[in-house]
Amino acid sequence: MTDAASSLFWITLCAVLAPLVAGLVPRRLLPEVVLLLVLGVLIGPHVLGLATTGDAIDILRELGLGMLFLLAGYEIELDELAGRGGRRALATWVGCLLVALGVVALIGLSGAIHAEVAVAIALTSTALGTLLPILKDGGLLAGPVGASVLHHGTYGELGPIVAMAVLLGARGPGRSLAVLLGFAAVAVVVSVFSQRLQREGSRLVALVRAGAETTGQTTVRLTMLLLVALTALAAAFSLDAVLGAFAAGIVLRRLLPRGHEGLELRLNGLAFGFLIPIFFVTSGMSIDPSAVVGAPGKLVLFVLLILLIRGGLVLLVERRARGTRDSLVVALFAATGLPIIVAVSSAAVAAGQMTPSNASVLVAGGALTVLACPLVATLLLARGRAGSPR
Repeated sequence: MTDAASSLFWITLCAVLAPLVAGLVPRRLLPEVVLLLVLGVLIGPHVLGLATTGDAIDILRELGLGMLFLLAGYEIELDELAGRGGRRALATWVGCLLVALGVVALIGLSGAIHAEVAVAIALTSTALGTLLPILKDGGLLAGPVGASVLHHGTYGELGPIVAMAVLLGARGPGRSLAVLLGFAAVAVVVSVFSQRLQREGSRLVALVRAGAETTGQTTVRLTMLLLVALTALAAAFSLDAVLGAFAAGIVLRRLLPRGHEGLELRLNGLAFGFLIPIFFVTSGMSIDPSAVVGAPGKLVLFVLLILLIRGGLVLLVERRARGTRDSLVVALFAATGLPIIVAVSSAAVAAGQMTPSNASVLVAGGALTVLACPLVATLLLARGRAGSPR
């Protein structure tokens, strides 16, 4: 068995074991994502050495990351983001970034933190793609709490992606912003062209619809083409791949403003059944437990900064619009970060701005927020429902 095939076997075994073990925990309080990360650490090169990454596994990992952000972008309603709640979430994220840059710069004066910009961006992220299954399973998306989490989660993913492109780009902020605007313009052209083609009711559109329910699976294949095309376009502009994937999800939502149940079921099966678990398991494989254990102070500091900066500012803003319990729930969900933290730390390591050991600490900190924040938020919601009058 080749190294790639052997590694893929252990990775897919972890993907199968994670939901089974999570299902044994009462009320499913242990997130499956955390189990995927832990199992990835165990089979990875730093512990048992059963699996390694390579070109083949890296491609699957990038597709998993892309599907995670595509589905997150697909959940976004652009009209809602332009409303009052969306504007409040945008202002909150900008405030988080400014506070994070200031705090990390002060800590950096002591030499305790390097790659200050990357760390500051990581502190402002929200793992919307990771939260979506939790929100859906808990029936929260249709309520006011779910709407607020979507608003903050959208800017908690889109904001850091844009900040990565502008602040971490090798061209400098000015040229990086110009390149980003160029990519956005091309993405808009793709969206407008696709919408116009759909409205005209061409023979091509009829063929796509006819093949959607056959083995041709034309809608799924076109979605994957959209994902790969915009990801490749982002790479051509020297932007992070997650920006292209997120844009692909937004374009897909504009093409299907009322959703498409059949397509959503198929995409969820492909994404959560295979590709996204590979991303989380391989992310766990990159964590060096000895580096995390050797720097407990950094780990605790990073998690506390996430809770105080991202969660704290969201809590302050949301308390004006809703009660203390609901605002705390929204803040805890907003402070849940991981995929962006993985992307930011990977980019910083590739640029030589961050050591792999420090990146392990950041990813481990993100994993702790995924473990703790949704758990506490879910318990608060359950307690509130139990105490409400019937």
